[in-house]
Amino acid sequence: MSEPARKLAAATPSLDQFRRIVVKVGSSLLVDNKRGMLKHAWLAALAEDIGQLHARGADVLVVSSGAIALGRTVLKMPRGPLRLEENQAAAAVGQISLARSWAEVLGHQGITTGQILVTLGDTEERRRYLNARATLGRLLELRAVPVVNENDTVATSEIRYGDNDRLAARVATMAGADLLVLLSDIDGLYTAPPQTDPNATLIPVVPRITAEIEAMAGGAGSELSRGGMRTKIEAAKIATAGGTHMVIADGRVKNPLGAIASGARCTWFLTPSNPVAARKKWIAGSLEPKGVLHLDAGAARAIRSGKSLLPAGVARVEGVFGRGDAVLLRAADGEELGRGLVAYDSDHAARIAGRSSRDIEGILGYAGRAEMVHRDDMALAADQDRDRERA
Repeated sequence: MSEPARKLAAATPSLDQFRRIVVKVGSSLLVDNKRGMLKHAWLAALAEDIGQLHARGADVLVVSSGAIALGRTVLKMPRGPLRLEENQAAAAVGQISLARSWAEVLGHQGITTGQILVTLGDTEERRRYLNARATLGRLLELRAVPVVNENDTVATSEIRYGDNDRLAARVATMAGADLLVLLSDIDGLYTAPPQTDPNATLIPVVPRITAEIEAMAGGAGSELSRGGMRTKIEAAKIATAGGTHMVIADGRVKNPLGAIASGARCTWFLTPSNPVAARKKWIAGSLEPKGVLHLDAGAARAIRSGKSLLPAGVARVEGVFGRGDAVLLRAADGEELGRGLVAYDSDHAARIAGRSSRDIEGILGYAGRAEMVHRDDMALAADQDRDRERA
């Protein structure tokens, strides 16, 4: 084996190394275009793959298209583009059938399924982002598989993703996934469109997305799919920036995840980071703090040791901020310990500061988060200094 080939083989990940995996399934894979019916045998085989990942302890999330394609068949809508209100009506009908099908096939694997419908704002606005992330996290803790789709019944053209490739990438980074699998009707990224260029070759590994890689992306997809290779490259940029590896693989085969695990042709997009590190970098450098939480000595020691910040450790709240905003964390002597995304509005934070988490419901009238700032939503100055020294 040549030296370049050895390096390529060493860089290619293996499916069994990932602990949290998002699998995106497009309409053209799920729905028979001619009949407008779900491909039950294919979906059952994919559920077997998901069941095997789940059985080895991996967290699995699914981003599934198909609601509009199924609904338009039930409603006997004609082929071709639909108006916005027609898309929304088709989604309302098709989503019921789609969710039921996922629940059935995963139920045969002994897996509980949860349905989550999101819009653009749920992944872009920090307050709603935190809510969606907490729901996903709790479902995974309970060993359920969340099945996510864009809420086409209410999302307008101005506030929607328009394709589930980018939605899947946002879900992957929001959930802290270390792998995003895009199952497609092509087995990866080629140097040119393989349908028109016989000399096009598959690129097995993309260490970094460059202008040259972006230029290789093709145009739009099929009638059922709004995406194409261009949107998959956009998804790869989102995923890898968030510390998530991504793979594009052929989803037309039975047991497509098993095929990836067995070394089938595909394209891996690599990230130099991991989800936690990428998120902390974003918190540390990209968000303007809206307030300050002054900590007592015990809380300062606790967060330095990797623990979350509880209300009991907050001595004083400064500033006006909303839930999900970035705040500074300061020790009693004024030292800036770091930054974090706060779980409470400033007025509620002030009311529960210094109190036990058990008292939150009695004080605020609702059972809020036990942590004022969760450790995953915290970027400490000491960690950033160590990273700079290593660099």
